[in-house]
Amino acid sequence: MPTILHVNASPRYANSESLRLARHFIDSAQGTGPETFELETLDLFNDGALPAFGRIAADAKMAVFSGQDQTPEQAEAWESARAVFDQFAAADAYVFNIPMWNSGVPYVLKQWIDIITQPGWSFGFDPEKGYRGLMEGKQALAIHTSGVYAPGVPAAFGSDFSSTFFADWLNFVGIEDATHVRFAPTVLNGDVDGTRDAAMVELSAEALVFAKKLSAAGNLQLASN
Repeated sequence: MPTILHVNASPRYANSESLRLARHFIDSAQGTGPETFELETLDLFNDGALPAFGRIAADAKMAVFSGQDQTPEQAEAWESARAVFDQFAAADAYVFNIPMWNSGVPYVLKQWIDIITQPGWSFGFDPEKGYRGLMEGKQALAIHTSGVYAPGVPAAFGSDFSSTFFADWLNFVGIEDATHVRFAPTVLNGDVDGTRDAAMVELSAEALVFAKKLSAAGNLQLASN
């Protein structure tokens, strides 16, 4: 059965608009048929959700690429990073809910991206052809929220380096089948309920397409077994 990895990048849980929309999308996709998919959720702000990727892990990485032996400490750090990547790579599809923080993505999402975006894991490199994403054949749905910024507002209300960065990263690792849905603004909005409802309608429609692709992927997996 195909697997969806839901990556929650908000620490606000019950008060999170992006998480509320993500759950609506997942419920809508699951409601398209019995046993449509398996769901795994990664709450990035949970204590212990992500290992540190500092000096030891960086040295472990360079040891791998230079053909040197890792120290036991480096090997442990590298294995911890690999476990995060393996969870990512094992999924057939992804749902991300991403609140904008200071025009960018929350720091824990950036940490997660930096852990799993390693050469030979999520991307390859050719000296003549450049980078190539290795996560082909997967799909993603990303929900972006922001309190004040919204497309078309004056520059004085902020900039969006969050959704643009994230869309570029998905493409970089080879996830070209990606849909982005925005709910904004969530604070400076005279019709916040109407804007939220519009996002939910859009997500319900996208869930049908998403689920059909997952079902097709599951049938392909069965046929190849």
